[in-house]
Amino acid sequence: MNIELSVEFFPPQTPDGAEKLRATWTKLAPLKPAFFSVTFGAGGSTQDRTYETVEEIRAAGLPAAPHLSCIGSTKARVREILERYRAVGIHRIVALRGDLPSGMAAPGELRHANELVEFIRKETGDWFHIEVAAYPEYHPQAKSPKDDLLNFKRKADAGANAAITQFCFNADAYEHFVADARAAGVTIPIIPGIMPIASFSKLWRFADTCGAEIPRWMRKQFESFGDDPASIRAYGLDVVTALCERLIKAGAPGLHFYTLNQAGLTTEIVRRLGLSA
Repeated sequence: MNIELSVEFFPPQTPDGAEKLRATWTKLAPLKPAFFSVTFGAGGSTQDRTYETVEEIRAAGLPAAPHLSCIGSTKARVREILERYRAVGIHRIVALRGDLPSGMAAPGELRHANELVEFIRKETGDWFHIEVAAYPEYHPQAKSPKDDLLNFKRKADAGANAAITQFCFNADAYEHFVADARAAGVTIPIIPGIMPIASFSKLWRFADTCGAEIPRWMRKQFESFGDDPASIRAYGLDVVTALCERLIKAGAPGLHFYTLNQAGLTTEIVRRLGLSA
């Protein structure tokens, strides 16, 4: 079964967090992910920590992919970041619009992700393999499903190589989104984002922030466990594993895990799927 795995981290803010993240990617390395991506803060506010984390992962002999946002930035600043990554041999970028930081009025010279992808291609040619975001349940700010699909198509047409979706627990939404994208002429791989569940309260906050839906049947079951973390973890593993099985059956070319800098749940899900070495 040729399913490409990838994992996502956020840059640690403390020396203790950095040490824990090193242990996490060491545990995940045997899964042979196609890349380890590293996020950034609003407006690129943690871009230096992103760079440091990416460079450390790369120096460990693992494939690293920084996230890069354009909102609130300038072409000169984006160019500088791209050259910094090229200089150390990074060949993969996750290109995103990003969110405007609180208190910042100007969106910058590059206002949308497709403009960022076009700029990367203009500046660096085919040096970078570019991933972009996709939203099976639609972007929270999208005017309509049609507008959201057109925004996605613009990113693909600008030169993106593949897409990673926002996490969702509705396999039908992923299948419908892929079918609509193909009908619109988008041919790039669309990899579903997977959120392992360790805490229902944290999941609820993440979902509320990004506009992902937690199905009522899931929510009610999690609520019934109260403060029983073992039951929440066990049920979460069952639900997410079943979701991954259905996505693979539907033709998903890979799985992208939002690890939250933890290895255990992702490792166990991959083991249950029979995808581990």
